[in-house]
Amino acid sequence: MTLRRQKSGFTLIELMVVMAVIAILLSIALPRYFSGLEKSREAVLRQDLALLRETLDKYYGDNGKYPDALDELVSRRYLRSVPIDPITDSNATWVSIPPELPEMGGVYNVRSGAQGIARDGTEYRNW
Repeated sequence: MTLRRQKSGFTLIELMVVMAVIAILLSIALPRYFSGLEKSREAVLRQDLALLRETLDKYYGDNGKYPDALDELVSRRYLRSVPIDPITDSNATWVSIPPELPEMGGVYNVRSGAQGIARDGTEYRNW
């Protein structure tokens, strides 16, 4: 009588079932992840715009005119750095809106330079 050792391991069918379960879980989780990522980018953009607008108002209150550029807010220490637009991943895409009277400065308001439409149906550039 010879003893046979039984080899342990997974069969191809067992591996296929595990892979199918993983694929199903990923198909449920990934859309929620990307949706949450987009939602958080929009929230950061709204917060950055509010911060920049509040800082512009403070600058105007202190100096009687608006800054000539956003970099002036950094050089005068109203901001540590110009925030990065989370949609474009750049701090150079902010769109500066000048005041009605040119002698009041160069940047009255700021908008995002991002192209596209937000989750609520509005365009980023109109925020």
